[in-house]
Amino acid sequence: MSTTEESIDVDVPVHVAYNQWTQFRTFPRFMDGVRRVDQIQASTTHWVTRFGPRTYEYDAEIVEQVPDRLVRWEVLDEPRHTGTATFEGLGAGHCRVTLRVDLRSRGAVRQAAAVLGITRRAVRAALTSFKEFTEGQGRETGAWRGEISKGHVRPTEGRSRPHVPTWPTG
Repeated sequence: MSTTEESIDVDVPVHVAYNQWTQFRTFPRFMDGVRRVDQIQASTTHWVTRFGPRTYEYDAEIVEQVPDRLVRWEVLDEPRHTGTATFEGLGAGHCRVTLRVDLRSRGAVRQAAAVLGITRRAVRAALTSFKEFTEGQGRETGAWRGEISKGHVRPTEGRSRPHVPTWPTG
């Protein structure tokens, strides 16, 4: 396994950075190579990415999520990896975002990523772009404040179970 960890200070309050990170559909607006992210369920996302001439599609499960602290995920398909984004308040209007990626792919993919520093550059670029996007917005584009533990969505405070909208039938 190959591990990469990078941090960046962002000039927004920690809740703004965290809230923006939970808006996975906006990732293509600031993250190179990400073409589309669909939120299938509260704890499952589907990603379409492009690296060089190749397009990858994979599902990721959010295994742990704590508002204003962390989002941890595990990719269920190739390229296999796990990741954690942590958020730390640095005082009024400032925070630190740390992104850790553990690449689990075997063979040539992992070796090339390690030798060429591809993963480290991608993580650094993702954080830099996230910082620029979030600071440029000045506020989050949305928020999801629920908690996830071991892949299971925990009820929002004050509710006995997660809120599910009632869809009209007809």
